[in-house]
Amino acid sequence: MSSPLDRPEVEEIKQIVRDIVAKVSPPARIHELDEAETYDEALWTALAEAGLVQLGAESDGSASASHLSQAAVLEELGASATSMAVSFVVQYMGVSLLGKHGTAEQRARVLEPLVVGEGRVAFALTEPDGGTDVVRVMRTQAERVADGWRIRGAKLWISGAIDCKHLIVLARTSESSGSSVSGVTMFLVPRDAAGVSVSELNTMAIHGLSTCEVGFDDVLVGEDAVLGEVDRGFHQVLGTLNGERLNAAAVAVGIGRGALDAAVDYATARQAFGRPIGTFQALQHRLATGAIHLESARSLLYAAATAADTGEDAAVLSAMAKVAASDAATELTDTGMRVMGGSGLSREYPMQRFFRDARLYTFAPLTDEMMRNFIAERYLGLPRSY
Repeated sequence: MSSPLDRPEVEEIKQIVRDIVAKVSPPARIHELDEAETYDEALWTALAEAGLVQLGAESDGSASASHLSQAAVLEELGASATSMAVSFVVQYMGVSLLGKHGTAEQRARVLEPLVVGEGRVAFALTEPDGGTDVVRVMRTQAERVADGWRIRGAKLWISGAIDCKHLIVLARTSESSGSSVSGVTMFLVPRDAAGVSVSELNTMAIHGLSTCEVGFDDVLVGEDAVLGEVDRGFHQVLGTLNGERLNAAAVAVGIGRGALDAAVDYATARQAFGRPIGTFQALQHRLATGAIHLESARSLLYAAATAADTGEDAAVLSAMAKVAASDAATELTDTGMRVMGGSGLSREYPMQRFFRDARLYTFAPLTDEMMRNFIAERYLGLPRSY
């Protein structure tokens, strides 16, 4: 029986990404931009021109890109240009939401330019007072006015908001009771709309992509800014969760692979006591264990992506893939730091960047703890713990 890992299109996509990264942003440039905390516009443009934002998704909403194809792109970027991988996760979410819920006018105005690299989106959900329970505590509000809507509030930890063209903003439009996710609407808000303010946060990782606080001070938008149905915005977002978990897992697998390759290269070249440190059994065991966990995570990822592409219920598999991948990435980046010793602390080497960047996926898009709660409830049949 063939495996998703054997599919020619997966390796073809990976090779396309590898070739583009090698040509446009080799390791020295990735390092330079990470140190300068600058977005790689040249790499973004090259990847978009190669069709890697669209991946078969039709701008009229009639078809969407395969999860397997997206995973191939994101793993390859995660192993090299990790900040760009995170940026692509956001763009793929935007492509999905616009393709499924956008009007013809919204798709022409926002989706068509997005898939060819002429404008990025940022996804504005998280707020200062809420993480996992963001809907319950959502304070950003949108109220009807004569010609549309007035939006007030603030969002936090928003990736890529500094230089995006549009924000996909979730705001409360009516009251809900208890744990209901109703009463929230999605809006397409131009980044340069009057009343929108963006300030960049000083984060320890993902330096090639801005992480921002976004304010909405009486921002006026028209009726044509509503993306999907009024009061059903969070329901619409829930429909993308499997894809976001899978894409997070793919980036984490890539980071783990990048760290493993770097650690093995270093262990092969570094000498101690007259021989390469890679001959020492203690290091071999750590690296071998990490490799096993990485391959296990990748297998879960590809199984979940294939299930999602064929219309099966992939919710549990995608949650498992996300947890396994983040565990493998954090384990391998820690092992890599130990293998490299003092050199791991040097900003000259990419290991410290992999070590930092991997931490994002222990809590994004949902924490590993919440993922384990979900798996316990849905897979093991245990009572809900929250």
